[in-house]
Amino acid sequence: MSSKPRIALIHATRVAVEPIETAAKELWPDADTITILEEGLSADRASGAATLDELNARIVRLARYVEDMKPDGILYTCSAFGRGIEKAAATSSIPVLKPNEAMFEAAFAKGDDIAMIYTFEPAVKGMEDEFAEEATSRKSSAKIRSVFAEGALDALKAGDGRTHDRLIAEAARTIGKADAILLAHFSMARAANEVRTVTDVPVLTSPEAAIHKLQAALSGKSE
Repeated sequence: MSSKPRIALIHATRVAVEPIETAAKELWPDADTITILEEGLSADRASGAATLDELNARIVRLARYVEDMKPDGILYTCSAFGRGIEKAAATSSIPVLKPNEAMFEAAFAKGDDIAMIYTFEPAVKGMEDEFAEEATSRKSSAKIRSVFAEGALDALKAGDGRTHDRLIAEAARTIGKADAILLAHFSMARAANEVRTVTDVPVLTSPEAAIHKLQAALSGKSE
């Protein structure tokens, strides 16, 4: 790896692009990022136009595509395709991160009562399953409970970021006591500051956690 690491960012929705690019610039300014957007993935997942197996196969093919660009690591930012990303990681010679694995790791360090706010319904079941599997592998008693911020993603896609953030903060108000609140999707990171004004519970976002995990994975390889 060169002294300036190259990270491929693979997106299934354009609203995830800005949060991770912002996090990379702020937390890892020496890294070069390559953005790959394939919006058909999230559209076909939401509409049922393709099966999950078909979509996961497309996820793997995207990894093969970006590997030709010689990145030092790959980060997927859509949380609806965990199995496909796992297969991409298992068949790649470079680090490949799922969008939520770093955030989940940070959550386990906070405690056992974890709340997660989400805005994209097709993603939540897979995320809950991934969390439960990770808890089992760690012999952890941590549990996750999910809260839907209805209408937030539609507002963001319509260009109304203020309403998006407000609806997520309103969802956070309903959570009560917890050891951590997770903002499930990369696109939700912009709401973190507003959420923190309505709760004393630690709020975790996937972009920040993912950047830190990639830095750790690639540390020592730049020499």
